[in-house]
Amino acid sequence: MARPATGPLACAESISTRGRACETRRRARSGRARRRISSPPVLFELDRVSASRGGARVFHDVTLALPEGATCVAGGSGSGKSTLLRLLNRLADPDSGEIAYCGRPLSSLDVLELRREVALVPQLPALLEVTVADNVRFGPALVGREIDVAELLDLAGLPATFAERAGDRLSVGEKQRVMLARALALEPRVLLLDEPTSALDERSRGRVEETLTDLRRRLGISYVLVTHDLAQAERLSDRVVRLEAGRVSEEPSAAALASQVAGGPERT
Repeated sequence: MARPATGPLACAESISTRGRACETRRRARSGRARRRISSPPVLFELDRVSASRGGARVFHDVTLALPEGATCVAGGSGSGKSTLLRLLNRLADPDSGEIAYCGRPLSSLDVLELRREVALVPQLPALLEVTVADNVRFGPALVGREIDVAELLDLAGLPATFAERAGDRLSVGEKQRVMLARALALEPRVLLLDEPTSALDERSRGRVEETLTDLRRRLGISYVLVTHDLAQAERLSDRVVRLEAGRVSEEPSAAALASQVAGGPERT
């Protein structure tokens, strides 16, 4: 019997296996096997979702569909952007309403399996005080799986020579890309990216953006990206969702969004 493929270049195969039920439901809904570019399949559906954080209501009866591909979530401070990401991989649960992933209620899914398939890359990189290689191996090691660290670093835009460097001695931009490699080690179907370039200089920001674009091309991965940077949203996303005071507003024009999205990174 042939040995199954392993490593990040087997990501598409692994994702396909885990997401077979999602694919079956997708085809049943569309009535055809071929994906329609104008209407990508839905990954997440929020149905009248309300949620609180720190005792304050931050989501108000939100109904929203997030399709495959690249989605940018934009909005001002307190709009609920980061809370949305936390809800999508069950770092937080809604007070009311329902969230579905590939047609299945999120609450019915094993939370650890969900977080391997829907991986969150936080706003501020937080590496373990070990080598880069050990940081990248951390998640797979919990389930006894071997990975190719050099290959994952390459996917995240870092050379293999970084593997034995100390994680706490890297620049912020380098740490952010190690965080990305660590998320990719889980072979996710979806990345949740919370202001991934907010703490970076222009050069490092450009490198991370190139990495995200390359990941979509090489792995066909979907992501939901939170950002304050309208130009970045236009470069990296297929669509923009705007949140205002915990509610979804109409998709704005570029000029309207530029006039309303301002300020620095915040945890919403």
